[in-house]
Amino acid sequence: MWEGGWWFYSTFDDPPLSSPFILHAQSRDLCKARGHLTSSPNTGLPSQSGNFDISRFGGKPNADITQAFKSAWTQACSSTSPSKVAIPAGKYQMSAVEVKGPCKAPIEVIVDGSINAPANPDGLKGADQWFKVGYVSSFTLSGKGVFDGQGATAWKQNDCAKNKNCKKLCMNFGFNFLNNSIVRDITSKDSKNFHVNVLGCSNFTFDGFKIVAPKESLNTDGIHIGRSTNVKVINSNIATGDDCISLGDGSKNTTVQNVNCGPGHGISVGSLGKYKDEEPVEGFLVKNCTLKNTDNGVRIKTWPNEPGTTTVSDMHFEDITMVDVMNPIIVDQEYCPSNQCSKANPSKVKISKISFKNIKGTSETKEGPVLICSSGIPCEDVKVSDVDLTFKGAATTAKCANVKPIITGKAPACEA
Repeated sequence: MWEGGWWFYSTFDDPPLSSPFILHAQSRDLCKARGHLTSSPNTGLPSQSGNFDISRFGGKPNADITQAFKSAWTQACSSTSPSKVAIPAGKYQMSAVEVKGPCKAPIEVIVDGSINAPANPDGLKGADQWFKVGYVSSFTLSGKGVFDGQGATAWKQNDCAKNKNCKKLCMNFGFNFLNNSIVRDITSKDSKNFHVNVLGCSNFTFDGFKIVAPKESLNTDGIHIGRSTNVKVINSNIATGDDCISLGDGSKNTTVQNVNCGPGHGISVGSLGKYKDEEPVEGFLVKNCTLKNTDNGVRIKTWPNEPGTTTVSDMHFEDITMVDVMNPIIVDQEYCPSNQCSKANPSKVKISKISFKNIKGTSETKEGPVLICSSGIPCEDVKVSDVDLTFKGAATTAKCANVKPIITGKAPACEA
């Protein structure tokens, strides 16, 4: 994940919301204010119901279906009864697509085919997300289909670790301001950048979702969640080159359960504290997950020497298996990737009410739990219970700074 800043917020058509609580009525008011909504979608077409297969709109296997999909969506969104847009089995090409609501009734996009993005990043004409859906309630994306971002060429061009003005590459999915929606069984493959960005959503679930990318794919966070509430990632498999799941500011009541992560950089909160206007992150449950061959396990990271004063609270990590994980448990309030920042002043982010419970398995480093909190605002109410991690057959140690965790059960005592 490129940590030079939260640039993926700034690339949207609309700025981040000032509040993370995105309820349906609030979203409608917001959309109307920004000119995205009218009393009905401006299609000029009569309302219809039923199934809208792309073949009805000229979509064919081994061809570009960009316009066929847009046309099918337009009619389906106008339907006064629940509708479905279908992309049948077969291989397709598709350029960047952005579709918006509101729709008059629930809408489902069923994808059973394999869809390829242009391999050349320039083929997406500067789009920040390849498949972008916004301002819809009761949206479903389902099926056995694969969205292949064909990212290999883009990864070779990625110089964001060294160049702050680097070219911003396209994500596979953008889900923006969706309510009561679900992504089920779909596969995201080889995205050029993040696989999924979730912004301003409420009651949004990923179930049986699959992400596939090699370890060397740069900046390819699996699912990044920001300014959203009640997002669930369940029964899913994520293999990528960066964080499997990452939480940005304003994330509230997020659940990650029955998820396999690896390769990747683990499951992360942050990084946070880079900017003044970041919103609190509250309520995160990670449960019954397995992390295998990842650079990190479960992690909270905040920047030192930056102006952000947000809070992180009610973070709970439990019933987790680590398999050869480099840093299984880490709180890092001196986060400074590639040493491209200063640690002259401590992080201003307040971390409290954190628990690590029943975490077992193998570590690739001698230190299992590493809790490095801010010297300016020490962590509070941190609990470590039944943490049984081994390194080369021996129990791991724990390193702590600016925190006095409550340790119960079998768990290593803190060392300075």
